[in-house]
Amino acid sequence: MREIVDIFVRSVFIDNMVFAYFLGMCSYLAVSKNVKTAAGLGFAVCFVLAVTVPINYLIDKYLLQPGALSWLGRGFANVDLSYLSLVVFIAVIAGIVQLLEMVMERHLPALYAALGIFLPLIAVNCAILGGSLFMQERNFPTVIHSFSYAIGSGIGWLLAIVAFAAIRERLKYSKIPEPLQGNGIAYIITGLLGMGFMAFLGI
Repeated sequence: MREIVDIFVRSVFIDNMVFAYFLGMCSYLAVSKNVKTAAGLGFAVCFVLAVTVPINYLIDKYLLQPGALSWLGRGFANVDLSYLSLVVFIAVIAGIVQLLEMVMERHLPALYAALGIFLPLIAVNCAILGGSLFMQERNFPTVIHSFSYAIGSGIGWLLAIVAFAAIRERLKYSKIPEPLQGNGIAYIITGLLGMGFMAFLGI
């Protein structure tokens, strides 16, 4: 149990998708102009990570890894389908994002309209694919460990984009030098937040 909690806490603060690996930066910068929209996208990313990472874990463990198909019989013991992992992971992510898009369009039309093109672009958000690839690289022992990592990574991304959006909302009332307005000040704030999150390395 403690190991699962450690994975969760580490993925939120220390291995933060945005501030440690700078993944998902396109959505992070484009949809962080107000807190409400940023939170909506953040929760969508949390949901997609929480669903796709465990599914991809099971597919990788029981279908793709070398010898994973041994449960089908001796003739499949030497089969290695690991070269298909990237394609399969992307296919799973695209399917879940399509499902999420249909649900939001029907039940949350205002948020669906606010997110615009960035909702379907979750399918190509490198933070989502990064979650599955990191899961594969870290070789978690059970699907519960991978789920803990997925939830932590999603909450970390949500925390990053909401904090950034809150700061950007306050910047509207600040006098920013003209050369730094727009993306210039956004990059500086992201760097400072990244250095702030480095403090959690002591946990």
